[in-house]
Amino acid sequence: MRLADLGWDPFFEQNFAEYRDQGHTPMRINREDRGKYLAFSELGEYTCELSGKYRFSSNDMTLTPSVGDWVAAAAYPDEAKAVIHAVLPRKSSFSRKAAGQATDEQAIAANIDTVFIVAGLDMNYNIRRIERSLAMAWNSGATPVVLLNKSDICPETASRKLEVESIAIGVDVHALSAAGDTGMEIFDKYLQPGKTVAFIGSSGVGKSTIINRLLGCDRLATNTVSDVTSKGRHTTTHRELMALPGGGLVIDTPGMRELQVWGDEEGLKQTFSDIEELSAGCKFRDCGHDHEPGCAVQKAIQSGTLDIKRAESYFKLRAEFSHLAARQVMKASALEKKRWKGVSKEVKRMKKNGDL
Repeated sequence: MRLADLGWDPFFEQNFAEYRDQGHTPMRINREDRGKYLAFSELGEYTCELSGKYRFSSNDMTLTPSVGDWVAAAAYPDEAKAVIHAVLPRKSSFSRKAAGQATDEQAIAANIDTVFIVAGLDMNYNIRRIERSLAMAWNSGATPVVLLNKSDICPETASRKLEVESIAIGVDVHALSAAGDTGMEIFDKYLQPGKTVAFIGSSGVGKSTIINRLLGCDRLATNTVSDVTSKGRHTTTHRELMALPGGGLVIDTPGMRELQVWGDEEGLKQTFSDIEELSAGCKFRDCGHDHEPGCAVQKAIQSGTLDIKRAESYFKLRAEFSHLAARQVMKASALEKKRWKGVSKEVKRMKKNGDL
């Protein structure tokens, strides 16, 4: 495959220049498994690992390669192996807070042009989850699109599509049935040579079924969902970048029941632009939309022009983003304190040895 077919463009070429001078080869990560990587290049598919120097310097999760990343690697064609020496800057990244107590970013899909937020039109349907996904998708730098799958089993498809369109402001919303192979023509608009799309959604919404239709074969395993709960099992257990027969690339992701926010509040403001517009009419510029006098948001809730459930979703996500920002400041402060502690110890050592 040509680099352009893999998504290479002038942005990556500019950031790769110094590594080309060092004799390295550009590759794109298509799969990661416990520190081992598979990557596409013009030379074919390579098994990769991080160089010792890079591994030592990249203990931060944000610096390790994710699926969709471009890397600079030393290639060994005879063995179809390569050593990764650097990860190129990303154009976009759909990320969430990593599981656990640490305040770390986990990139789900890197360098994507379109992120498809897939929801099932069964008992999996949850308008609040779609709002959360939209806020994070806008933060990614990619263009979000909402897919309402399983339209063949939902008599309320039209009304639910209208409901989603009312909260997904400025976002394309499509209803389809991957199992019934209806509505799939909408992908012609998004799947173009050199463009990368990613599918995000909880288990059982049909991401793998949609991708199998796009691939033209049953490459990805699928499972039926519970008739009682509409929940599916994790049939996809890893992230993978795949080339589509008609051009373009797709990233499949495991189902995510937990989607902790990452990024700043810009995505929140875009997702809830209607509430942001209302906020401009508040009496106080720093109105918290709680009990302040002259609050336009509370007035809209009381009059019924703003759905209270949507407002509560906004308040909840805003609190989560604020908490994340505070945690990030605390982490940065702790790292700076640790750095200066190391500097102080080194100065004391040098004084003791007479080097100062």
